[in-house]
Order: sequence, then structure tokens, then C-alpha cells
Amino acid sequence: MLNFVSMKLSVGILGATGLTGVELVRLLLRHPGVEIAWISSESQAGTAYAKVYPGVGARLSPSVATLIPMEQAQKTAPDAVFSCLPHAASADAIEPFLNNGKTKVIDLSADYRLAEVAVYNTTYAHAHPHPERIRDAVYGLTEVHRDAVAKTRLVANPGCYPTSILLPLIPLLRAGIVSPAGLIADSKSGVSGAGRKATEGTHFFFVNENFSAYKVANTHRHLPEIAEQLAGAADVDVAPVFTPHLVPMERGILSTIYADLLPGKTESDAFAAWEKFYAGSPFVRPVRDLPSTADVTRTNECRFAARAIAGTNKLLIVSVIDNMVKGASGQALQNMNVMFGLDETLGLV
Repeated sequence: MLNFVSMKLSVGILGATGLTGVELVRLLLRHPGVEIAWISSESQAGTAYAKVYPGVGARLSPSVATLIPMEQAQKTAPDAVFSCLPHAASADAIEPFLNNGKTKVIDLSADYRLAEVAVYNTTYAHAHPHPERIRDAVYGLTEVHRDAVAKTRLVANPGCYPTSILLPLIPLLRAGIVSPAGLIADSKSGVSGAGRKATEGTHFFFVNENFSAYKVANTHRHLPEIAEQLAGAADVDVAPVFTPHLVPMERGILSTIYADLLPGKTESDAFAAWEKFYAGSPFVRPVRDLPSTADVTRTNECRFAARAIAGTNKLLIVSVIDNMVKGASGQALQNMNVMFGLDETLGLV
């Protein structure tokens, strides 16, 4: 454990003006073992953070209160860097830190989430900038890959939808409770999942009093990530059906998941598998009553419950997270804690 009085971690944030960036700044400001070394933005370099986010910026020390350009940030070697940049841009931006032999990186983009370069190139419609790095990255679903996260210098922070789906399903696949065939995930997200920049699809005028599906028929770019991680748990190829929806609320994800129970398995077996797998995991909570997004708002928790559908072999699972915390910045901070051997909950409770 680090001595928080004399040995705090120095941390930098690339892309600090996005929604995941400001959420991360909020969390880091309450972390007892961290000092923010710098915050960076290409579009607003030289701007006081308090002009972008007055409430959060006012809490920063004067030495880091102004956003610096990425080129300046890349000349430093903090203990940890969080990249909140878009895919492709992120992989390039973090290279100097990975090359300095010291800095550990938590990448919140999709650049290192997929193990297959060809799948990444197809999914994100461009060639991966640094495919040679993929083998070194660890998929940062903390509770599932905790040991590997602790040993790596590069964590690929999971997507928000995948987090809500994978956490309940992976233990059931590993324990042989549900079949890897026929999996369906029907997920709903608040508008913050679309990022800070408003579009016609996320503008208040079009979203308010509206509820819509998008990227249907397995066209959402999170699907390969979900399928790859489920295949790793089941040890066979998995082809889930995934349909995302936009809900007129600020934040939160609720995923309704449908799976086939294997012969002789029950709802109680599912709950027992969850309790065993997540024993000692402070942020994953199998619950008896069906959870709602309000149960986890502004927390790093994932809560889920199951119901067997009478007269069928179907198991219905309802899983909820805050997409900005457990689905992004909170899980990133949790991964940083694990990477440095800190208490997993620091800055998150």
C-alpha cells in the first residue's frame, strides 16, 4: 500500500473536457492517494477548467487549473494517465507514455478492447494505429480480470453496455448455468452515453418524451466486444443478439438479458453462482428484488437479479449500472487502484 501522506500517485487526464473526463476529475479529487498532475484538451488548451466546468474546476489547485495541450502533456511521465479520447486518437496519444517505461495507462476508448486486429478494423472502419500493442492490453472488467489488471501497464476500459451485460452473464457461462446459444440483451441508456457534443439524435428537443431503439439488428459497435468476452467465458463462439435503446434521462443503463437455463439448472443456481463468483467484490451486487437505475446512480455498482420464466427454460436477468461511473470513469479508477495495489474502493465510496 502507498503512504498517502508522503507518496501520492501523480495522474494525468487526456480529453478532460468530455463527459467521462469531468466525471473522472470529480472522482480523482476525492481520492486520498492521488494528485492530479495535469488535465489536457486539444480543443480548449489554455482555458481554465472552471470556465468549462465551474463547480469542478473551482476545486482544482491553481497549478493544474488550466487545460494544457496534448503535446505538453506527452513530455511528462506521471504514474498514471487516463485517456478519455475517441478511438484511434487515443491509441496514438498514449504511445509516449507507454514508451517511457514508467507510466501506467487506462484507456477509456475502444482501441484496445478487442483482441483481433481484423475485428477492430472492421468494427471501427479504420486500421488500428498500433496493432502491436493489442497483445499487451488487458480488458479491464475489473471483477473478472482483476489479477491480469494488477500486472499490466495498459488497461482497456470496457464499454458501458458491455459492462452491464458481461458482469451477470460471465459467471453463469463459466459455471454452466446457462447456454451460450440464444443469448439476447435488450439495453437502455441515458443520453450521456452519447457524449458531450449534441446531435439531432441526442438533442433535448428530440429525446425528451421519446424512447427509441438504434443500431438494431446487431450493428452496434459494442457487440464484438460483448461476443468476444462471452466466448472467453463459455470457451465456444457466442453470437448474442444486442439491441440498444435511448431513454430520455441523463444517465444510467438497464439491460434486460434472456438466456436458456441448461438442463437441471434453476434461478437459485444462478444466484448461487453469482454470490460465489463475486464474493469479496465490493461493487457487484446480485440482489433478490429487480433493480432500477436509481439504485446505482452516481455509484460504481452493478446490480442484477434473475427470474426464471414459468413453463420455459428461460432465465430473465435485469442488470443496472451508472454508465458514467461503472460504465466508464468509475471502472477506470477502480482499475487504476488495482494496477497500483491500492484498496479497490478508494475514491469510489
